[in-house]
Amino acid sequence: MSNNAFTKTGNTVVFTAATSAPTPVQALSTTLGGNQYRIINSGLVTVFLGYGTASGDATNNATVVTTTGPAFPLLAGTDEILTFVPNAYFTGITGSSTAVVYITPGDGL
Repeated sequence: MSNNAFTKTGNTVVFTAATSAPTPVQALSTTLGGNQYRIINSGLVTVFLGYGTASGDATNNATVVTTTGPAFPLLAGTDEILTFVPNAYFTGITGSSTAVVYITPGDGL
């Protein structure tokens, strides 16, 4: 990780999170070891982000967290830069409604 502004290193992928998680998308980086992602929840509800090295891992990790769970909560309107495994798969689930999530692989803050 550098202290530079976020630099895109791959194409943006998008999915619509719903009460049932959609098919995971893979955010591929063009750099070796690229493991940072700009993630935007453009919806009006929290998305519980499932992620992993394989599509099945992302699906299994996308659970609505009530006490404890593997999902990463993205609040409505969130724009985050987060670190996961390189070339990760992502999907998400909501407690109600839908939310569009954009994920861009890159490097920086």
